[in-house]
Amino acid sequence: MYGCRPVFRFISVSIVGGVTFGVLDGLLNANPLAQHLYAFYKPVARPSVNVAAGIAIDLGYGFATAGVFLLLYKSLPGEAGWMKGLSYGLLVWFFRVVMGAAGQWVMFVVPPVTLVYSLAAGLLEMLVLGLFYGLALKPPT
Repeated sequence: MYGCRPVFRFISVSIVGGVTFGVLDGLLNANPLAQHLYAFYKPVARPSVNVAAGIAIDLGYGFATAGVFLLLYKSLPGEAGWMKGLSYGLLVWFFRVVMGAAGQWVMFVVPPVTLVYSLAAGLLEMLVLGLFYGLALKPPT
């Protein structure tokens, strides 16, 4: 991390990461195309979103993903922080998004276009967050 306040930097980057999670989730999952594709889930979806819980979960994700990024930093491919961030984004995408989509595909009759959209939207989200962490965080030396 940079400067003499690594804990403050970690906290602030984690909060920004969590807010970014929330904003990207909103943009990627509440747009008209996504709403059309996700109509498949309407019979089991809640009638409204619990905004407070969503914010808390996204902030928790921000702290968790920033912390794991720092733990894995030295083992991620690439010399530059941005490259490590993109590598991390791909790794998180695989374990969070691809595995989730695979589980959906195995257990439910989900339209393939819905799964493809989820994979693409998740890839964009994870790459943006990984790049942000790669540019903003560096483990203490």
